[in-house]
Amino acid sequence: MRCLQVLLLGLVLLQQGCCFEFVIDGEWEEEMQSHTQDHRERHRRAILTSEEQEDFEAIRGDDITVRSYKVESRITSRFAHTTVRSSVVNSGSKAQSIAFNVQIPKRAFITNFTMNVNGITFVGSVKEKTVARNLYAQARARDKAAGIIRTNSQDMETFKTEVHVPSGSHIEFELHDQEMMHRKLSFYEHTLHLQPGRLVPQLQADVYIFEPKGIATVQAANTFGAQFAELMKVTSTKDKAHVVFKPTLQQQRKCENCTESAIEGVITVLYDVNRDSNAGELQVSDGHFVHFFAPSNLSPLPKNIVFVIDVSGSMWGVKMKQTVQAMKAILDDLTIDDNFSIIDFNHNVRCWSEELVPGSSIQTGDAKRYIESIKPNGGTNINEALLRAVQMLVRASNQGLIDSRSVSMIILVSDGDPTVGEIKLSAIQKNVKRVMREEFSLFSLGIGFDVDYDFLERIAMENRGMAQRIYANHDAAEQLRTFYSQVSSPLLRRIAIQFPVDLVTDVTQNHFDKFFSGSELVVAGKVLQSDSNTLTSFTTASAARLDITLETDADTTELDTELAKQQHSFTGFARQMWAYLTIKQLIGERSLATTAAKKRRITQRIMTLAVEHQFVTPFTALLVESEDATERLLADSPKDPKLGCCSGGGVSSGLTPVSVVYQAPPWVQIATTTPPPSQVEKGPEEYALPPKVNLVDNDPHFIIHLPRSNLDICFNIDSTPGHILNLLSDSGTGVTVNGQLISSKKVNKRKLNTYFGTIAVYYQPDGVSVAISTDNITMTDGRNNHSFTWGSTAEIIQDGVRMSIMKNSHVIITINNSTQVMVLLHRVWKKHPVNVDYLGIYIPNDNQYSPLVHGLIGQFSREPEVSLYDIHEGADPLKKEGTIEVKGNKLLVTRGWQKDYRQDKKHGSNVYCWFIHNSGKGFIDGHYSDYIVPDLNSFLYMF
Repeated sequence: MRCLQVLLLGLVLLQQGCCFEFVIDGEWEEEMQSHTQDHRERHRRAILTSEEQEDFEAIRGDDITVRSYKVESRITSRFAHTTVRSSVVNSGSKAQSIAFNVQIPKRAFITNFTMNVNGITFVGSVKEKTVARNLYAQARARDKAAGIIRTNSQDMETFKTEVHVPSGSHIEFELHDQEMMHRKLSFYEHTLHLQPGRLVPQLQADVYIFEPKGIATVQAANTFGAQFAELMKVTSTKDKAHVVFKPTLQQQRKCENCTESAIEGVITVLYDVNRDSNAGELQVSDGHFVHFFAPSNLSPLPKNIVFVIDVSGSMWGVKMKQTVQAMKAILDDLTIDDNFSIIDFNHNVRCWSEELVPGSSIQTGDAKRYIESIKPNGGTNINEALLRAVQMLVRASNQGLIDSRSVSMIILVSDGDPTVGEIKLSAIQKNVKRVMREEFSLFSLGIGFDVDYDFLERIAMENRGMAQRIYANHDAAEQLRTFYSQVSSPLLRRIAIQFPVDLVTDVTQNHFDKFFSGSELVVAGKVLQSDSNTLTSFTTASAARLDITLETDADTTELDTELAKQQHSFTGFARQMWAYLTIKQLIGERSLATTAAKKRRITQRIMTLAVEHQFVTPFTALLVESEDATERLLADSPKDPKLGCCSGGGVSSGLTPVSVVYQAPPWVQIATTTPPPSQVEKGPEEYALPPKVNLVDNDPHFIIHLPRSNLDICFNIDSTPGHILNLLSDSGTGVTVNGQLISSKKVNKRKLNTYFGTIAVYYQPDGVSVAISTDNITMTDGRNNHSFTWGSTAEIIQDGVRMSIMKNSHVIITINNSTQVMVLLHRVWKKHPVNVDYLGIYIPNDNQYSPLVHGLIGQFSREPEVSLYDIHEGADPLKKEGTIEVKGNKLLVTRGWQKDYRQDKKHGSNVYCWFIHNSGKGFIDGHYSDYIVPDLNSFLYMF
């Protein structure tokens, strides 16, 4: 289906009264069934390319005065509401047409347009397109249409209005649009186009950002020129930022005495937010929730990439030069863990290598020389090239050459339509879909405007990928590299973000095939009425060699209270974001619908939501009418012949299961959207330790429980900060546990206290090490490094090691279901003059060890014979004294108590024990210094 629509809003106002005149409301919708029709479509694309050269001015007219031009964006939790206002006067001596043009992002939905002309106010409302046109027809005499013109700019579209008014008329325009910010390469980017076309006494652009979790970084730039850099003012606090650009009339001039404006370009605001855990950020407001998921500090998954490059005659010159330049940089990015090959095609298909090869410097060097030698010529056989690429991945998979946790993708680069072999687009789409495996993805890059971008987008979407247009200009190589950067670092696979089924409904797409570093997955839905004020999300995913379960929650009332306090926040963001995501998903679902009946059903749902939430979509229109509803103007959102049927970056909805998602995040495979209750009723399991354990806590106080004797023995270790003490070493099972000491901030009561600041558990057979500090928890295996914070509950499984994190509480490490170690987090007041955050260690007696086990705690898995006698009153009447005979030593002991903090981290529970002095001398084997090891993964070999 191809479509084109070019619309212009026009209003003629004469002194005698008001009338309207229809200008243009054209729309092509036809099936491309023949080569002749393909040729006509290519001609249309060429016409559109020429339109790109048209000069743009926000306010157009021969003799007018622009009193003000103001742009304001309010971004709340990644959702932007932008308003453009302008006040214009016809200063000429006769009637004339005045145009008001606004460039807005292609992903945005226009939500309203109002206009006041000499006191006559026109107010917009979104209606189903047929309803709006019928109402419009009732009022038209000599009608003019309203609408959006899609331009060929990379990321923008233009809304144009034109008003014909008599001399001295005063016109006020106001346009509103909304969009969700998409995270790319670790930043959200918001752009404002300022091209007033003349000097404006009141020219101002404001961007207000409110992010509840806090703003990590914010920066702003403009393309007006270096002289305007200092006029960009950025102020920020913990959770708010304000960017303002407000040049004076004199500062707007191109030169000191010029009458022309230098303000012609773009303001770009880049920002990112604070993230306190890999579980994501769950926000609830206005009866809706939004879950943002953007984990970091994870090792990338290995990649298997087949690059499929068009080398037909049309690629000759700059296109090929830029492609070669980009490919050389992309090949440099590959690692030895990645596998790749290159297929180039014109009327024939050639393979640089028939098999996938590792991304070594030798192989990538040879590949660079190959692509440099390519001479474009001939036709375009896309069908065979893609089938060969899929066959290459299938063969590698069947031969076991592909890691089961790796990511396999095909990246197609083409600038034209197929001319050789199978040229029917629908047939190519079916052929590729038939052979593609579920674990493969296809990404399509269309260079220039001679390519059928709609086809490239459909074939990518249908195969868990995305498409992007590459503009054939001087920076095409940079565009190719930027795109590759977005998909070059896959961190997770098979991501599912789930919620209790009795607490939510109408959930948007929540199963994703891949997550790439620097991006973000977003899930939204409605919150059902409940007695609980807490909503919890559960996220599962697969990373390199490990499986992850994450849990986070949100108070359902807290954010609304906070938003009410904010002057510049967008209070309805959650409701609108849910609708935005749902509509974008449905539009993508509609483009892949196989029957007309299914398309009609989806279209109806889109229209219902768009009218309810006031979004101008390809299936709704903005009816602008006077207050008495007798004068009406119509604004349609056209279908975009260059960006598919509609632009946008939504995630698929949970209203019905579909097979693909529509753009950001584009690497998605849809599964069931609402899991059964058994899947979401609980998060990571809590593996409880028995009541009596061996432990080390506080400064560091050791408590050894001897089950046969039913005694608890205590001792302290007074060592030096930085020393690493071995607590458990079992070379037989390959498990070692070590702790590194830290000190208090300063001496207190003539003593510098020491605590455990880092605990490491190493499992040698799998090469897996877990290092737990007061800041984070890191799991490594020698090649991959994954880091998690204390800010969320999580469960991570790698080979025989299971790590269960309870939010801001403790971590339990379980090895082969036979050995457990609990590490307890102690937080102190950050400004405490003496104390520091530290860790406690709890190890059960029933762990299963080999006879080789030892360590300060491990040695007591073989319980020594202990005899306690001669118990008598001590110097302190509250503390009895006695004698313990153990390991051939007679030790004087004192009755006292230490703390077990598992149940009460603030006060602890008393554990009465017999205290052995002198750092456990005589009770432990050797001297405590014998247990000092060189690094956190060391085994103990002294005994």
